[in-house]
Amino acid sequence: MKLHLSNLGDTKLFTAYGTDHVMVNGERHDRSIVVLAEEVRSDWDAASFDALDETHFAYFLALKPDVLLLGTGARQCFPHPRLYRALTDAGIGVECMNTPAACRTYNILVAEDRKVVAAILF
Repeated sequence: MKLHLSNLGDTKLFTAYGTDHVMVNGERHDRSIVVLAEEVRSDWDAASFDALDETHFAYFLALKPDVLLLGTGARQCFPHPRLYRALTDAGIGVECMNTPAACRTYNILVAEDRKVVAAILF
């Protein structure tokens, strides 16, 4: 599915998604990525939802977002709260949703100039 592209300058936006990929500003990604308004990171080493542990969530502490959107693939899945306790203790909201919903929600929040990070799993 293609998403409507807003004119937000160099802001990173999801422009399309499918069952095996997402596109950010027209660039295809088929591995787990982290998307912020100013950059796309491919150094997050989460291979799958089932492989998530506390260190995968600790990665986001230094980014200090207001909210982390976790795109869990085709189905919405919820990690155990102990895995992301450090984020909630730091006042960072964690929202889990399927990947298409995470892409759409990210685009809305970033367009509102919110400090949001999307972590997309495949």
